[in-house]
Order: sequence, then structure tokens, then C-alpha cells
Amino acid sequence: MGTNDTATGPVDTATVNTEVLEELFLGDWAPTRRVARELLKDSRFHKTEGLTKEDHREQALKQLHQLVAEGAVHRAFPEEFGGEDDHGANIAAFEELVTGDPSMQIKAGVQWGLFGAAVLHLGSAEHHRKWLPGIMDLSIPGAYAMTEIGHGSDVAALGTTATYDPQTEEFVIHTPFEAATKRFLGNAALHAKDAVVFAQLITNGVNHGVHCFYMHLRDDNGEVLPGIHIADDGHKGGLNGVDNGQIRFESVRVPRTYLLNRYGDVAADGSYTSSIESPGRRFFTMLGTLVQGRVSLTGSALAASKLALIGAITYGNQRRQFHAASTTEEEVLLDYQLHQRRLIPRLAKTVAAGFAHEKLLAKLDDVFSGRDGSDENRQELETLAAAIKPIATWHGLDTLQEAREACGGAGFISENRFTSLRADLDVYVTFEGDNNVLLQLVAKRLLADYAAEFKNADAGALASYVANQAGDRVMHRFGLRRALQEVRDTGDERRSANWFKQTEVQRNLLAGRVRQMVVDVAGELRSVAKLPPEKQAKVFNEHQYEIINAAKAHADLLLWESFTDALEKVEHSGTKQVLTWLRDIYALTTIEETLDWYLGNGRISSQRARTLSPYINRLLARVRPHAQEIVDSFGYAPEHVRMEVASGAEERRQQEAIEYYRTLRASSAAPVDEKVLQERSRKR
Repeated sequence: MGTNDTATGPVDTATVNTEVLEELFLGDWAPTRRVARELLKDSRFHKTEGLTKEDHREQALKQLHQLVAEGAVHRAFPEEFGGEDDHGANIAAFEELVTGDPSMQIKAGVQWGLFGAAVLHLGSAEHHRKWLPGIMDLSIPGAYAMTEIGHGSDVAALGTTATYDPQTEEFVIHTPFEAATKRFLGNAALHAKDAVVFAQLITNGVNHGVHCFYMHLRDDNGEVLPGIHIADDGHKGGLNGVDNGQIRFESVRVPRTYLLNRYGDVAADGSYTSSIESPGRRFFTMLGTLVQGRVSLTGSALAASKLALIGAITYGNQRRQFHAASTTEEEVLLDYQLHQRRLIPRLAKTVAAGFAHEKLLAKLDDVFSGRDGSDENRQELETLAAAIKPIATWHGLDTLQEAREACGGAGFISENRFTSLRADLDVYVTFEGDNNVLLQLVAKRLLADYAAEFKNADAGALASYVANQAGDRVMHRFGLRRALQEVRDTGDERRSANWFKQTEVQRNLLAGRVRQMVVDVAGELRSVAKLPPEKQAKVFNEHQYEIINAAKAHADLLLWESFTDALEKVEHSGTKQVLTWLRDIYALTTIEETLDWYLGNGRISSQRARTLSPYINRLLARVRPHAQEIVDSFGYAPEHVRMEVASGAEERRQQEAIEYYRTLRASSAAPVDEKVLQERSRKR
């Protein structure tokens, strides 16, 4: 197995075992994914394009009841209530719902992944007994009232208050100003009977920060209860099967026992107690349930990316355009280098992100199952989710758009789903944590880890590090190491290109970029701790762009490492070879996109840089014959894809056209091309 470079390009002799590849892509929860996909072949769970907002909302609610009837949404809940206590399987199955209808998926996520999960993870055993059965069977549809008009990602600054009244043993939940109105809440406009409400807990004159409260919104007849004001958010840019709404509270009283009190409780006399002494740590622990949403959105965006690539690559292998190499047959789109450039790097990144997501899902399962619920592991889970969710959701939108364009006018027709999926997934980049805010969390963790390296170091170790770091910087930035590269590379482009395919070289380039960016930012922020708060904020803001870019570079490295680790699991040589090329494409296109940084920091010589793009093009040509096998190995059936461009109809049309022209050329009725007549005339 392998390739040989010739003057006309690589000769590919690798073969792919699609069964091996499908098992690898399905990951540790393959049985669960297969069960979920089998259910989602049923047209009851498919989006009907062109529905009115009102009809789509009713269809989504009906679909949720059907999911309950099929036992498809209870995996994360305790066995005593009919669940399976299987958190990883729950997320894996939930992610597949996006192939049916993203509105159904998000409405289900609000009901069981947010509303139900808050009661499960923040409530007591009594709360579980009281409400979980109704939440699970959908007799208690609910909303998750966290986000406010004035505060989305900054949850700690929510304006809604919950003030304890010891005379009545009740909390008074109130919206003190318009910006504290709860908004964009799924299920709130029409269907939610109850809600979990996040508010500042105030008792005995002390604000103990944001806590979660259970509240009734509507009575059994669906009428909104006194003191609660609900408005409909109306038509949206996507996900119109979800009835988003806004809620304002006018001194609404709820019993003391409606505080979900796993991490903080208020006694009858108003005294507050918590098992977590630090208010900051308590807050982040309570918000830890949100990480499930971030993980599931990552997998959902990747599922949509896979559907888009199945459609675009299948169409690209069948649609023909222009006579380039033949006077009788037009070229298949995917044989054009530009088409390969548009789709195959996105295929590589989808696969890389898929492997990273599988690791993320495994860590979530460890934390939520209790196998490893340590603070350290929870923090690592939150950091990984905050790094990978932005990359996956942005990539999903980018892939859907490029796939749409790669299918031309056909991509714009609703039956091919590109535009519909992109509209529905657009909001994924800002809910469950705005992507840029999440990346700031990642960057802060990187800076904290960098600082921790030297926490207990002695003066000698610090001096040695500083000297080595300074020397390394001089070597790179003043071109000494780059000049050495140039000497080694002179006159040998093949040597320069082959350097890029080495695993250690890719690791060093990607990891070195992260390290240097963190070091640079840390150097700029080194003296911030000594400044007053307003100056600290100013300096941090001045370096926000670099901070975000460092976090993005870290996410790029995580994806590459996950892909490289996955290669170790592959024993079939041909499959491993093709996946290695695909891994290399991911790494090298990532480096190509940021080549200015590598050149500016002396990490790559100009001669090597010139060989990078041509080498990527050769890799694309190697992977091109296997692109269809790779997307077919995603394991989605026609009932999941539901795109005319992927149905084989284009192949039938093209073959019909080819046969028509072949028969016509062989007949005496074939017209003579005007250019042929002109050529004959010139020869006379």
C-alpha cells in the first residue's frame, strides 16, 4: 500500500475498508447511534419544509411526544424513574436528532437537556420524585429561564432577584428592570407549563449569587399564572419549530422548597448554608450542567457537516461540467483541483473534529456518571467543551455554505436542505455560550496553566527557562534557525515538502504556535495583577484579539492530536494510509491558513513555505478517489440525508446524456459542428 509520485501526479494504490472506517467514525457509542438512526428513518421525525411558524411548532411538540412513546429521550435519567443513567449514550442519541429536524432536537434539548437536567443535577431527591416523572413523560413541559435581554453569557450578573420572605417561607421572584426580562427561552411562548428560573438569591440582606428555582408558569388549562407576563419572540432566522418567548416576573412567590438546593439551601428562618464555601466555585459548579449542551451542540454541528459533505461530494462525483480532457465527455466536478480544495479540507476537519468530539463525550460520561467527578476533571471537561464547541459550530456553518455553493443552483433548492440546515444551525454559535466568550475561557485556562508551571520553581529553574526561551526567540525571530532550514532545503523542493508530512513536524508546528502565543500574551499581561481593576480590564481588552487567537490555535492542536490518536486504532493498512493523508491535509491547511504567523515568527523558511500549497494539492489528489468512500462511511442512510443531489438522480441524468450523444455520434443523423466545417474549409 502507498503512493509513488510521478511527473503527472501520485499513483494511488491504497484501498479503504468502509466497514472499518464506519466503526471508527461511530465511536464508542456506536450501538446507541445505530438505534437512534434507525428510529430517525421514520418520516414522522423529519422536517417539513415550508410550514408556517405555528404549524411547525405544533409538529415539533408532536414529535417530542412521539420520542417519549419510543423511549428515545430517557437515557440520562435515573433508573428508578425509568431511565438508564447513561449520560454518554444520551448525548450521542440526542446529536442524531439534528438529521430529522433541528427544531425537534432543540425543543427536546430544552425539555430534557436543560429543564430536566437542572432538576436532576441541581435538585434534591424530593425534587426528583416530585417532578422528574412528569418531565420525562412530557406531562410537564418546561422552559429554562436563564438568559436575560441584558445578560446572556455573563450569567453571574443576571438581574432577576429571588428575595426570601421568612414570614411566609417563600421566595419573591422579581424582574426589577426591563433588561432583566428573561428572553429567547425555548418552549416559553406556548408550551411550557413550568420553568427553572435563575435569579440572585437574597436572604437576610445578603446576596448569595445566582441560584436555580422551580416555578409554575401556567395552570392546567394553559392559562398564564398571576404575576407572570409572557410574550412570543415570533419568527426567527431558523428553528421556527421552537416556541421561543420572553418572561417577566412581578413579585411572584414560590415556596422555599422550590429552591433547587443541591449546592445551596435556605432554612425556614432565612439562614443560608452551602457545601461549597467559595461563592465563585459554587456558581461554576451549579452552571456545570450547561456543559452537556455545549458537548451536544458540537456533535450536532458535526452531524450537519457530514450531511452537507455527503450531498456535495456525491454530487461532485456525478455532476459533469466542461470538456477539459476529452472532446466527448465532460469532467466530473470533483476532478477539478479547485473543487477538491473546497471540499476535501472541510472533510478532513470534520473527521478531525469528530475524533475530538468523541474524546469530549467520553470525558463527559466519566464526569456525569461519577467515575471521575473530581474538580480537576470537571474543569478539564469544561475547558475542552469551551474549545471544541466554537470550532465545530463555526465549521458547521462554513461547511454547509461551501457545500451549498459547490452544488450550484441545486444547493439553493430547499429539497437539498443546505439552506434550511444552515439557517437552523446559525444560532448554535451563540447559544449554550457565545463562541468568542467560550474561547476567552479557554485562553484564561491556558494562561493559568502557563503560570502554574513556575509556581513552585526555584530561582535557578526560572533563570534557565528565561535564558532558553530568550535564545529560542532569537533563533526564530532573527532568522538563524530559518537560515539553517534554507541551507538544508536549497535546490530540493521534495525535501522541503516531505518535511511537512512528518508527524513530529506537524506536532511541533501546531503546538509551538500555541505555546508561543500564550507566552507572548502572558508577557504582556505579566504586570497586570499589580494594577487597579479598571487598568487590568483595559490591558486585558487591549490583548483580547491575541487571547482569542491563542485559544483557537489550541483548539486546532486538540483536533490534530485527536486525529493522530485515532490513527493508532486503525489496523487496516489502506484505510490507515488514506486517513493519514486526510490528517495531513487537516494539519497542513491549518498551517497554510496561518502561514503569515509561521513566516513572521521564523518557524518555517520561505523556501519550505513555497512548497506547502503544492504539496497539499498532491495530497488532495491522493484522497480524491476515496472521498466518496469516506462520506459513505459516516453511516447515514438516504432517509437521514434526504437530498436530491445525493440520491443518484444526477448520475442517471449524466449517463442518459452520455448515451444520447454516443448514439447520436454513431448515427448518420449527427449534425456537423460549425467549427469542423470551418477547419475543413481552411484545409482546402
